Amino acid sequence: MTFHIDKAPRRLAFVNARLLDPATDLDTMGGLVTDGEMIADFGPHMSADSVPEGTTIIDAEGHCLCPGLVDIRVQLREPGEEHKGTLASTGEAATAGGVTSMVCLPNTNPVIDDMSVVEFVARRARLLGLTKVYTYGAITQGLLGNRLAEIGLLSDAGAVAFTDGVRSIANAQVMRQALSYARSFGLIIVQHAEEPTLAENGDMNAGEVSTRLGLSGIPRQAEVIMVERDLRLAELTDGRIHFAHLSTAAAIDAVRAAKARGLDVTCDTAPPYFALNENAVGDYRTFAKLSPPLRGEDDRLAVIQGLIDGTIDAIASDHAPQSEDAKRLPFSQAAFGGVGLETLLAVSLELYHNGQLPLLDVLRLLTSKPANLMGLPAGHLAKNAPADLTLFDLDRPWQVREYELHSKSKNTPFDYRPVQGRVLLTVVDGRRVYSIGA
Repeated sequence: MTFHIDKAPRRLAFVNARLLDPATDLDTMGGLVTDGEMIADFGPHMSADSVPEGTTIIDAEGHCLCPGLVDIRVQLREPGEEHKGTLASTGEAATAGGVTSMVCLPNTNPVIDDMSVVEFVARRARLLGLTKVYTYGAITQGLLGNRLAEIGLLSDAGAVAFTDGVRSIANAQVMRQALSYARSFGLIIVQHAEEPTLAENGDMNAGEVSTRLGLSGIPRQAEVIMVERDLRLAELTDGRIHFAHLSTAAAIDAVRAAKARGLDVTCDTAPPYFALNENAVGDYRTFAKLSPPLRGEDDRLAVIQGLIDGTIDAIASDHAPQSEDAKRLPFSQAAFGGVGLETLLAVSLELYHNGQLPLLDVLRLLTSKPANLMGLPAGHLAKNAPADLTLFDLDRPWQVREYELHSKSKNTPFDYRPVQGRVLLTVVDGRRVYSIGA
């Protein structure tokens, strides 16, 4: 595995590729040529004989070439917690996972509630030249849930949407104000849907497994209570609300009903919530301690159904790196969270390999739909669009092993899981930034 970063864009020609563009339902054999930072041309007419002289030709050998993945929920840890992750290590993990654009949560130190922090993250990401990094702005100052941050100024500085990250806005009046204020700028409020007093001191999903293990349970109702409250507030304010990493049938049902009523509501989920259930906690396995917690099998199946029927609008990695010291503790004391950038594509492809979703539908949830949600110039193949591309082997098997991950922190809930589908090459703005031997 190599981080083979081109210093400048080159003219690249992919030939003998299975071109996949979920935004236009394209699925055909052909080729694609980049020119500088942009896509120059693509389609079934492109072959090695038709590319301009001086072009670097990459034989895709029939593998899949699609827009780079767009991940709308990533915790960077820089600035402030570089022992867990940095912009560089997160960028390397992202490009290894085929992610070419990501949106980071504001729970850095200092918090992204000030224009200077937005500009710092953007500047550092540009200098690194790996995955493109966009930021959420904090809804409230210091993520304390009390006073609104300067949403308008943060938006002007480049924040694409607003959230308090891993904290819910518990105060209904503050959420009402946030939705009203964001609406005047055409912005989205993103909520971590969990009623905090019900989740307080909880370790995992409340149920038979938590009882057997003697662990404090977080009831499923903590999620739907917050969703239903915020749907009423969105209706009151005519605001745009997005719920992150939904994990329960009841919450997904509530969003489904709200969409049917015409509310401007969207939601996403993360691979652990359709690929794992609470049994993954096993004998107090802290790598499976996530927020929201892994749920029961009925909820896992409901998440899959939400993806199938379109209630869930996107899949995000929910990348939450934690240090080894924070995870190698008794379960009740261990930190919540799991890394997910490098397993995002492979675990999501299980939906295709298991016959639950067509391939283009899976990729749509990882590319064009999250890009459109956040208004990002990404997620589709088009002439003069950014040359952000992912080449992957759809069928290549591998096993997730934490010590092989590029992420600085290794706390994956998928450790030892056999998966199918491997990123071979990642291109950002026409530059090869990651490759793996065929």
